[in-house]
Amino acid sequence: MAKVIIDPVTRIEGHLRIDTEVSNQRIVNAWSKGEMFRGFEALLKGRDPFDSPVITQRICGVCPVSHAVASCKAVENSLGIAIPENARLMRNLILGSNYIASHLTHFYQLSALDFIQAEAILKYRGSNRSLRNLRTWVEQEVASKKILPAAPFLPHLKGDYPKDQAWNFRALQHYLESLDIRKDAHTMAALFGGKMPHTASMLAGGVTTRLTPDLVENFRVRLLRIRQFIDETYLPDVLQAAKLFKNYADIGSGNAIYLAYGVFDEKDGPFLPGGLLQDGQQRPLEPKKIAEQTFHSYYREGSPRHPYQGETLPDAEKDNAYSWIKAPRYAGMPCEVGPLARLMIAYKSGVAPVRKRVATLLAQLGWQERHLNSVLGRHATRALETSIIAERMELWLDQLTLANPTVGEIPSTTSGQGAGLTEAPRGALGHWLTVEQNKIDNYQCIVPSTWNFSPAGQEGEPGPVEAALIGTPVATGSQGLEAARVVRSFDPCIACAIH
Repeated sequence: MAKVIIDPVTRIEGHLRIDTEVSNQRIVNAWSKGEMFRGFEALLKGRDPFDSPVITQRICGVCPVSHAVASCKAVENSLGIAIPENARLMRNLILGSNYIASHLTHFYQLSALDFIQAEAILKYRGSNRSLRNLRTWVEQEVASKKILPAAPFLPHLKGDYPKDQAWNFRALQHYLESLDIRKDAHTMAALFGGKMPHTASMLAGGVTTRLTPDLVENFRVRLLRIRQFIDETYLPDVLQAAKLFKNYADIGSGNAIYLAYGVFDEKDGPFLPGGLLQDGQQRPLEPKKIAEQTFHSYYREGSPRHPYQGETLPDAEKDNAYSWIKAPRYAGMPCEVGPLARLMIAYKSGVAPVRKRVATLLAQLGWQERHLNSVLGRHATRALETSIIAERMELWLDQLTLANPTVGEIPSTTSGQGAGLTEAPRGALGHWLTVEQNKIDNYQCIVPSTWNFSPAGQEGEPGPVEAALIGTPVATGSQGLEAARVVRSFDPCIACAIH
């Protein structure tokens, strides 16, 4: 069998290698390999639990807010801390802003170039003003920095890019426009979070930022501008990509076992609910069924462990291991997490805004539900989720009460055990914490890309991305573009996965 290896996978966060075996122009085996070890969990042992939201945010510069929320929840859960209503709303708004920034970055800066004929920029001689500005920008970059023509768009893997020049130029222009929109989303998160990346105001007990009318309206003005870009540019671009690459609605199908913890707390529960969806049947979330395996991971061997009993003991010379990513399983099953999982679970749960928008999306593309389990399905649900969350953020903004507190009482409890379950942009995120006499005795994280990019489990079953790669058709002489499209549809964050 032929082998196609992508090392490193570019345009992602972190260090990832993908090995594949190809037979009859299809991938028949795949291995997802996290290439680093960091050890944040070991760093936390012995620290004050109130330090953990600050430290764990440094796991990732792309989704630090999610780690702050999960860590705060874990400390609050372990020590019995309640937060005020304003703090709940502010966390939703900070987290929602981070979702928007992350999802826009994933599509335009990380994945869109898989679907754009970037070489077209070098041949452009048209008269459209905005496109002339694009070409001028590229020429200035080349002149001032002596970079390759059309960088950062080139070079890239050869493959079946569209010949539709209007699409190519429009998508490249939106690549640039999205940078300003992403900046606005970052600014929104910083308005309530103190700064970004890595918020300064979020702590166990609430959010320390003082609410003022001008702060709220500053946030609101930016949100309205962002919503317009999402609905008028981002969503249409993703829909057009789906129409240009129709076959990718049938490529990259995973095992269709979806897991979500629930996110964006409201008075009657999470706006996007948690649960397990398997074979079209939804079941309530049971966190006790979560365990991590290390059979093919570079960690000391042991039986599957629930995170409360988890260990992070590296073993770089271990036989049979091929990744620094552990293998989390739910009731022994590998689960896909992320926007697709969240929206599928919310859709099946009857969340009205989600049901309506998903039904509209399927009608616009002429898809059935099964097409969502695909490369383009992941991109489409991510864009749709961005729009749904941005719309909901206006409601949370309106519910803030300026005169009410944003930080709750801190009790005198010094020992306990708790979990902080939430959702990062890339999927289910959990922090598990044990505190003894005001010191962290054990801290374990299972992050979204640990779920999605996990190696094979103890029974030999592939991880979610490995399973999604199997069956992918590849062109003769492929450089790996087809596999890269599948991998990037999951929005890898490998620095998180190996934390």
